[in-house]
Parts: sequence; C-alpha cells; structure tokens
Amino acid sequence: MAEERSISIEVVYRGIFQKTLAQRICRSVVLAARKKGHTGTAFARYGDSPERNGVPAKQFAVVAADEIELESSMAKYEPSVVDVSIAVDDTLVKGVESWAWYGRQPIWKPVRANGWLLVTSDKKPDEVLAQTDKAERPYTLGIVPGGASFAGLWVYKDDHTDFRVLGALAKILPQWIALDDAKAASLDLAKGDQSAVASVQYGYDSTVMRPVKAGEGTSGHEVLQFTKPGWTTMRPGIIVEARKPGERNPYYKKYGARTMRPVVNFDTCIKCTMCWLDCPDECFEVTPEGHYEVVYEACIGCGICAQVCPVKDCIVMVDELKFTDNKDKWQLWKADRPKYNAWFEDMSGVSADPKKGAAGSVPPNANPAANAATNPGADPASNPTTSAGGDE
Repeated sequence: MAEERSISIEVVYRGIFQKTLAQRICRSVVLAARKKGHTGTAFARYGDSPERNGVPAKQFAVVAADEIELESSMAKYEPSVVDVSIAVDDTLVKGVESWAWYGRQPIWKPVRANGWLLVTSDKKPDEVLAQTDKAERPYTLGIVPGGASFAGLWVYKDDHTDFRVLGALAKILPQWIALDDAKAASLDLAKGDQSAVASVQYGYDSTVMRPVKAGEGTSGHEVLQFTKPGWTTMRPGIIVEARKPGERNPYYKKYGARTMRPVVNFDTCIKCTMCWLDCPDECFEVTPEGHYEVVYEACIGCGICAQVCPVKDCIVMVDELKFTDNKDKWQLWKADRPKYNAWFEDMSGVSADPKKGAAGSVPPNANPAANAATNPGADPASNPTTSAGGDE
C-alpha cells in the first residue's frame, strides 16, 4: 500500500449552534499536524451553504505531507471522499440534509472504505450504530465521550469537546497527529490552561472503537432522494414557487435539523392552541377532538411548543435518538390510550397521569456529575451541554 500523502477530515455540525466548535476542531487538527512537520488548511463550505439554526453543515481540515501535495489535494475545493467524518451531535447519525436540494444522505456517505466515523455521544457504540443507514462498505465507528455541545446563537462555552475530539484523532491518525503534538496544540489554543491537555488525553484514552461491517445499521430510514429539474424544464427566470400559507414543503421535510423532539400528553392538554399558534414551522395539526398533534416530518425540534405550553410537562422535549420513525402519535392515543401513555412515560420520563405530576423531566446531559466525568478540568456548572445551552 502506498504511503498516504494527505488526509481529509470533515466535521458535520448543527448550523449556527455549533459553528464555532467545528471551526475550533478543524483549526486544532491543522495546528497539531503542523507541529509534526506537516502542512494543512481548514475551511468551511463556500458562501451559499444554507447554514440555518440546527440544519447540518460542514467544515473541513486537509493535512498533507508538503505544500505541493496540499495544493494537489485542494484541486477540488470540497473533498468528495474523506478519511474521517466527525459528527459533533449524535443525532446526526440518522442522516443529514446539509444542502437542502439532494435529500437526506447517510452520515457515512463520504467516508472512504475502512475510514472512520467519530461521534460525540454518551451512548454505547451499538446504540449509535442502530440509528445509522445500513453500511455499504466497512468503516470504524468511534464514540468520543460527551453529549452534544450547544451554547446558543453566537455564544461559545468551552466544554472541551474540541480537545476530546483532537485526542480521538491522535488515537486513530498517529502518523498525522501525534498525541504530544495534540496536547501542545491544545495548550496553545487554551492559552496555557492545563485542563485542555487532560481533555486531549481523556479523548485519547476513552474513545471507544467499533468496527462496522458492510450491511450493519438500519434500513428503516425514509428515502429522500429527488430528481432536480434541469435548466430546460424550469420556468423562465428560474423561478422556484414559494410555499403557500399552511402548506408544507413536500421535499425539504426539516426533521434532519432536530436534536430533540416534542412528545405530547393528550390527557393533560387543555386545547389552549398555544403550541399551534407559536410553532414557527406549522407542525401542529388540529385533531377532531381539538387536541394538537405534532407532524414530525415538519418538526425541527426548536422546543418553542414546550416553552409556551402552560401545562407542566404536557409537552416534553425528548432525545431524538430514542425514536426510530416519524409517525404521528395521536391515532395511537385515540385507539389505545394506556399503550400511548406507557409510551409517553417511557420516552419522556414523566408521568402521564395528571394526578401524579412529573416523575422528573430532566434534559439529556444535564447531570453535572456526568458532565464533570466527560469534561475533565471544565466547570460543569458553567459549561452545560444541553440543547438549550444552559441559559434557560
């Protein structure tokens, strides 16, 4: 096998919310590689990338043995095949729609045969793998310990996700990123903070690798592939029809932007209309009985419905990876209320019985002790990793 002369790494992240994190990961890769004598560059997709709240987007790092090889590797601006793909939110493994015109794509699609898919997650490898598309070629799944790092618009709270990922990269790519160089780079980026070095070591030691064979994964995901019109079939002026009020886009279904999704306790719903009125994506349908059910294909998981609902725990936001489909749920409640309520309690951790009250509605990764375990050297109270960013 010929010696590798360059390597390409992509970071898949939630648009806006994780942009700074993706930039820091790519920058740390290049800095660490340069300490080993290599050269490299970090960049984002070009300017028309539809980076919107929560919509998957990408940043890249390309490292090469020398400047000539780097120029050759960059002949195509965006790598179509990468050696490593890094998903900094584990819900991205369900597939990404990061360009809004070619449909949902498998998370592993650009990864070369026998490449790596690194995912930051508190889940076990088999749990994460169960939500990926069925593999067409072998690759290695690496689980970097820690939940998805969200901090809200334009805010960055340093929970060391970037340094843990850098440690994981040093583990799988020692010929490009030496562990000592990764630690030195983290020390530079953290302005001398030794806890960054501890986080690199933690990522190196604690990342769990799971070889994936062709055929492993799930075939249950909806296929979203579309034939795009050519210039001869578009209307004059290349007009694209806007959606009419109350009408949903049949192609861009939005759920790929979701990290958490709402579940509704129809027994405690007072039919106040607040969720229906305030939902920015018109996700709620009125049922014959006056309840409001979520159309999951259109839901981006923003959580506004749960915030405006006046009834405690009537709408609860739940980790997206607990779900395997986008089926609407009101019909289940109508047909078999005990079965639906058992499902609601299992998903939300909240009692469906209004007389009992909440059994505990705690968002994922909100446990300070768990955060401390996955973020050595970081202050868990000041570095939350919930989707709300800890500012609520």
